[in-house]
Amino acid sequence: MSFTQMIQRRRSRYALSAQIPISEEELKELIGDCIKYVPSAFNCQGSRVMLLLDSSHHLFWDMVLEKVQAVTPPALWDNARDKILSFRLAYGTILYFENTEVIAQLKNKFPPYQDYFVTWAEQANAMLQFSVWTALAEQGIGASLQHYNPLIDEEVYQTFGISRDWKLIAQMPFGKPNGPDMEKEFSDLSVRFKIER
Repeated sequence: MSFTQMIQRRRSRYALSAQIPISEEELKELIGDCIKYVPSAFNCQGSRVMLLLDSSHHLFWDMVLEKVQAVTPPALWDNARDKILSFRLAYGTILYFENTEVIAQLKNKFPPYQDYFVTWAEQANAMLQFSVWTALAEQGIGASLQHYNPLIDEEVYQTFGISRDWKLIAQMPFGKPNGPDMEKEFSDLSVRFKIER
């Protein structure tokens, strides 16, 4: 499969089940390779990842459910609950973080660029998310990217013993895709892509 075919295969998958077609060792290696080889500004390597499996995965989505229910109007609760429960049915969840201490060190070390390190860190984290997501899709594993932070941040820090230097960026439930691909609409490429000579 070519790289562009892998990109085309990556889609948001919300209906997931608790199976994957590769071993957990292969899964860990896949994620680890992405962490290791995705570039970062000044090679700072500030992105952090936590892989939640089994009871930790279920505990995480139970926490999300509780936090979201507390702030969701009753008229909207059924849809919010069903969406979160669908993520709980997945095989696992990948939590993405950025180490703010690494950013602070870079700001001190390279003052002329201090206004840019947060943006560059976000870009590196986004590349990591995309790389893992695409690598999962290439293996036939579905995923989606969720953002329940900062609502759940404090609970995540306390429950999983994570340093507060790790800023939670996104959550990625993954598992076996259920159902057909949803059609994706694309805007006119000529509006998004210019060529000059």
